[in-house]
Amino acid sequence: MKGSYMKAEEQMKGSASGNLAGGNLAGGGTSGGKTQAEVLVKALPYIRYFQNKTVVVKYGGNAMINEDLKTAVIQDIILMSCVGIRTVLVHGGGPEIDAMLKKVGKESRFVKGLRYTDEETMEIVQMILCGKINKDITSLFQQNGGKAIGLSGLDGAMLKACFLKGEDDLGLVGEIQEVDTTILDLALNNGMIPVVSTVAYGVGDAAGKTLNINADIAAAKIAAALGAEKLVLMTDVQGILRNVDDPGSLIQTVSLAELAGLKKEGILNKGMIPKTDCCVLALEGGVKKAHILDGRIPHSIIIELFTDDGVGTMLSAN
Repeated sequence: MKGSYMKAEEQMKGSASGNLAGGNLAGGGTSGGKTQAEVLVKALPYIRYFQNKTVVVKYGGNAMINEDLKTAVIQDIILMSCVGIRTVLVHGGGPEIDAMLKKVGKESRFVKGLRYTDEETMEIVQMILCGKINKDITSLFQQNGGKAIGLSGLDGAMLKACFLKGEDDLGLVGEIQEVDTTILDLALNNGMIPVVSTVAYGVGDAAGKTLNINADIAAAKIAAALGAEKLVLMTDVQGILRNVDDPGSLIQTVSLAELAGLKKEGILNKGMIPKTDCCVLALEGGVKKAHILDGRIPHSIIIELFTDDGVGTMLSAN
């Protein structure tokens, strides 16, 4: 680990041995209240370090489907907000979009793994992402005592995009040209948790159009624009594995130079490459650290932030 930031985080991890997972936080240990107090005290250096810093969480996978995991994510982010961490949640919603398209009798179409978005599909995407999912998540924050505001990339023209350029025509799929953080800063400065759905305001060759944006890429771009301390991508895998068939081969930390080597060696599988590409995009944009976390583990976000026990892979610029 290199650099002053890395050293600071390393020192904190060296001094902390508590675990926010399992029964400890809930008083499941043999020491009862004493165990709970020890866990909280050991988390204090992390809380102090991240106070007033910005963390962008890309929310997806099982953590959006399983009710217990969903509640755990919401509680994690509320806790982060309560201790002064400026937190933005960016979400996708592919499965629910697919379900609604099926319900209206429209077949989902993918081109090399990317959703083709025509006018009718875009209406469904906007309805599901900006309407149902965004407001369901926002409501869940209120139910758990949080203060959240549901937004989309259209609000305040937060996300400006043109048509995604490439070999294949993807229809109304956009490539972000600019992130205007005005409305995000306003929400964060007033103690709110922005919940962002990833549709964009069309500019240039897409002027007047509403565009569908990949949620991972949107989260990376938003994190860079906000000068975030961390980007967290929640996934349904452990992180980067040296051997995909060996859960014990998790790579806990990796630099951009090392990541390039992993690509050359063929260690990154097809599903992991887009995730790591988004992390690279964020890091090159000035974000301090990017994390690929296993969202199947309850409270994985605060375990990663506030303890010495990692639950995924942390990527850094050097």
